[in-house]
Amino acid sequence: METPRKLDQQRMLEIRRRLVRMHYESGVGHIGGNLSSIDALALLFNEYIGASDHFVLSKGHSAGALYTALWSAGKLGDEQLTTFHRDATLLAGHPPAAGIPEIMFATGSLGHGLSLAAGTALADKMRSRDNRTFCVTSDGEWQEGSTWEALIFASHHKLANLTILVDHNGLQGFGSTDTVASMSPLWNKLQGFDVSIDVVPGHDLPAIRAALNKRLDRPHIIVLQTSKGKGVSFMENRMEWHYLPLSETQYKQAIAELSES
Repeated sequence: METPRKLDQQRMLEIRRRLVRMHYESGVGHIGGNLSSIDALALLFNEYIGASDHFVLSKGHSAGALYTALWSAGKLGDEQLTTFHRDATLLAGHPPAAGIPEIMFATGSLGHGLSLAAGTALADKMRSRDNRTFCVTSDGEWQEGSTWEALIFASHHKLANLTILVDHNGLQGFGSTDTVASMSPLWNKLQGFDVSIDVVPGHDLPAIRAALNKRLDRPHIIVLQTSKGKGVSFMENRMEWHYLPLSETQYKQAIAELSES
């Protein structure tokens, strides 16, 4: 297994290559949104999430990024990644309900992950536990009422132990978030709640760290301005990579691009 360590851009390239290889070998898509969220996920599991902390991946179709982040932190072995999306695997296309200690809930029906995270954070607050709950959402699921209801709940209960990260890549299953149901800029809508908000470059490790290092007196929302398919030229900001698997030629090109320092 890998050993968790402080991340830098060279290490992130290694993690991206492993993520792409896992998707290619399994013949599955959803690679674009995995590449947009992998920086934050890897950073969380290598540097922030402790034994008593909790994590919820609301955007469950980025399960590949979650598994790769766990691998990078020594929580999953390389041989386990080879089972991704296979029959009888623990590493399903969306996070499983059981079998991986770091995964609390089966998620992926977008819009309910934040509710689960908020309830978890409230339970810890009521028990006076000094830990944190992290929840990663997509930007598209902020078009759903259940997400806003969860935010109302979190704000009302002043869940200072809850950190919400939004993978804001601007694309969803049927086009851009602006085209499907414009909320731009999302952070302006979020400012109406009793929460703290940071908007940061979502592939800039020091910027993400600076936001995660804050300990505040209310729920913290970190909007990560990301690019779908980050690091692979033919994928970046292309909606079709929400779905497509990689051909052999595309895979070789992607690995070549992710091998450049």
